[in-house]
Amino acid sequence: MRPIKNKKCILMAQPTTRILAVLELLQTYGRLSGAELSMHLGLDRRTLRRYIVALEELGIPIMTERGRYGGYTLMPGFKLQPMMFNENEAMALAVSLMAANQSGLVQNMLAVSSAQAKLQRIMPNELKQKVQSLKDTISLDLFSSRATQQEDNRFLLELSTATKQENSVEIEYHAANDKSTNRIIDPYGLAFYLGYWYLVGFCRLRKNIRIFRLDRINQVNIVTSIFKRPKDFNVLEYLRTAIAQIPREFSVEVLLHTNLEMAYSYIDQNMGLLIQTDKGVLLHHECSDLSWFARQLALWPFNFEIYQPNQLHLEVKALANRLLECSKS
Repeated sequence: MRPIKNKKCILMAQPTTRILAVLELLQTYGRLSGAELSMHLGLDRRTLRRYIVALEELGIPIMTERGRYGGYTLMPGFKLQPMMFNENEAMALAVSLMAANQSGLVQNMLAVSSAQAKLQRIMPNELKQKVQSLKDTISLDLFSSRATQQEDNRFLLELSTATKQENSVEIEYHAANDKSTNRIIDPYGLAFYLGYWYLVGFCRLRKNIRIFRLDRINQVNIVTSIFKRPKDFNVLEYLRTAIAQIPREFSVEVLLHTNLEMAYSYIDQNMGLLIQTDKGVLLHHECSDLSWFARQLALWPFNFEIYQPNQLHLEVKALANRLLECSKS
């Protein structure tokens, strides 16, 4: 029996996948006997024959040679049209595979890598480079505490390519206050966080690192100027810290009597900035609802000291009194 590259038996869970595997083997090796196909697909001869008939019903011209030494081959000259993807489809596939790889939902990581490699092989060179830029420049936080419907990420590929090539970009940005500005940005990277895509980069207008939500970008133009991205810049970590420190009605400072590792095992990174000190872990949090934050303190298994604001003391006492009253009833 003629050996086939990769001697591992191709065990497929779904009949449709096995049918396509028959076609792939015939396209790759030209002619295979029924015994060869059965062995490498883990099928009995009757099931294999049923799959051959299914391919013929789909219009695939398969030539069958009867007899002991017979086999199957595709009609000479027959080739399936290659799959073609537009930019949006390629972006969706690339991000989905990255998400599957990161989330651990797919048990076999080799399957994800194999799928990525196959996509790379069939893409035109220009699209292949854009997808590679996407993989090299974006970060995903799939476990953020909330998620929202995406409105418009049409610039994701363009911005990731500019980031990879270290090209500055000019953007028209519509801020939350309804004001629009034109800015030149040196893009450091992109990240999916709390349900939105963000661009992080150095803003020439503000002369500092700034964060831009992609669904608020109306236009992108590549600028000829070249910049140098900071080495080892962690886009997702910067984004988490910056968003956690956006000013709100109350600035909270609480000393937690624990260490940093224990604090992170109970406290979400979106909560705020955690700093290890000699006395414990200092939590900086921007808050609009102190009663909610008091309940969070009650959930954590370590003691704490409230530094500010004074209103938080009152909320914690009110919560404690309510719990005491409930325990009496």
